[in-house]
Amino acid sequence: MLLINAGYLSQQDILSGIQQYVLDTVYQLFTWSDGFFRFDASVLPPDDAITIRLDLENIIMEGSRHVQEWEQLQDEIPNLSMALNFVERPGANIRDVNLTVEEWKVVSYINPKNSIKQIAKANKMNDLEIRRIVYGLLQAGLIEIVRPDGMPLPRHAQQVPPVDRKKQTSLVNRLIDRVRSL
Repeated sequence: MLLINAGYLSQQDILSGIQQYVLDTVYQLFTWSDGFFRFDASVLPPDDAITIRLDLENIIMEGSRHVQEWEQLQDEIPNLSMALNFVERPGANIRDVNLTVEEWKVVSYINPKNSIKQIAKANKMNDLEIRRIVYGLLQAGLIEIVRPDGMPLPRHAQQVPPVDRKKQTSLVNRLIDRVRSL
């Protein structure tokens, strides 16, 4: 009431903010794979509660879309313990890239020492929000997912011998020659 009376916000601004908060909470519930809840249709909210109208069909459709997006992003970025690093692109200037405020916040923390989960925590983002932004940056070719500095290799990972550049070049040249002969 103080904000409305001071002229900083309208009643509609308050209701819109509450509605968005409720919707965000409901959409997060869609990502739950298990749990318990209880709904009692006969219990009414207290008289002093601010109530809002929501279209149940739209909520279900949007919630379903969120679930599909969540599943796709989990497939693309399954491990938030990994770190991010900028892709080396000589001559590219990241300042010329058009990013949202949230994307710039994430970009400011990109460093092989920071895990994706740490970046999300620093920016007060949930798993879905950070995965969305990281996926967008990956698709734009600006970043790559890397093992964080100091993270040990898994026990089952085999040590890969260093690549012999002469043999690699030789193989590439043989492939090129073979393609040309066809």
